[in-house]
Amino acid sequence: MPKSYNHLFPQLASFANLHAAWEAARRGKRRRPDVAAFERHLEVNLLQLEQQLLDGSYRPGRYRSFFIREPKRRKISAAPFRDRVVHHALVQVIGPIFEARFSAASYACRVGKGTHRAADQAQTLLRRYPYVLKADVAQFFPSIDHGVLAGLLARHIACRRTLDLCRRIMSSGDGILASEYTLRLFPGDDLFAALRPRGLPIGNLTSQFWANVYLNRVDTLLQRELRLPHVRYCDDILVFADTKATLHAALAALHEQAAHLRLTLHSVKTRLYTADEGVEFVGYRLFRDHRRLRRGNVRLFVRRLRRQQRAYQSGQIAATQVRASLQSWIAHAKHADTYRLRSRLLRAHPFAARHGV
Repeated sequence: MPKSYNHLFPQLASFANLHAAWEAARRGKRRRPDVAAFERHLEVNLLQLEQQLLDGSYRPGRYRSFFIREPKRRKISAAPFRDRVVHHALVQVIGPIFEARFSAASYACRVGKGTHRAADQAQTLLRRYPYVLKADVAQFFPSIDHGVLAGLLARHIACRRTLDLCRRIMSSGDGILASEYTLRLFPGDDLFAALRPRGLPIGNLTSQFWANVYLNRVDTLLQRELRLPHVRYCDDILVFADTKATLHAALAALHEQAAHLRLTLHSVKTRLYTADEGVEFVGYRLFRDHRRLRRGNVRLFVRRLRRQQRAYQSGQIAATQVRASLQSWIAHAKHADTYRLRSRLLRAHPFAARHGV
């Protein structure tokens, strides 16, 4: 029986934990109106949250949803700031329990990991193995099944009130991504399968954390059962081997495991590559001896830069915002062989001073 944790809720709902959660939730967002409004009456708001959590009256608020189209169309749902404080408070308590069980091959939303280290590790493995399987989960966040996730959480959390809070946060996002989900039936399903609660809002800290809990079963399959080296960033997975036959067998096992989690692998994006072909991963195309930015990444950067130039000239954004965005992209691009590309793009799109300034 896996080790489980009871009596977590008093720590989760404590004023000290909520205060630390507020500090984490506001980081980099202090100028936003909702964050500033919460901070104006900080102690009152935190005491109210503490009381509502302890007496069971806490209810999540409504999400604000919008679409982004970079690099692909996605529906982002933002919870009210007070709820984001609760999300941080929850993850601060249950995070270490699961972090100790996560695979070193998982790189998304973890301290000391991230896209650049994932790319480094993938390229190291690409130099060692001649074949790589790229697996991608179709409609991942819209497909996450609340019943399956609750069962995975309950394997290591025995605290009923903490699990109830997890279910309450899950339920607050039920249906938000329904328009992004295509119904799939799995072995043993009946007509009521369509009514199963599913979907985690993209944008919640809890969603990002629970994605790792959900797919840890995939890491266990690859690492402990199949004993194959792999790198996973959220639902993007690279598996490496010496033969194609090994990876075909791994793919069959991944299909089976995905079905247990009520997920399906993307029929087009999931395929085998040779190391000489290179493989796209976390925004780069990786080869054994070099890496490039994805072409789509460069096109998106140019379009965004042009929009920012127009917005800056019309006074809609400040130079500091432009500079921050540009520096962020340059930092990402520097992790690939892009010196000439960066020089050419920056020469072709210089920022001129505002008219009349």
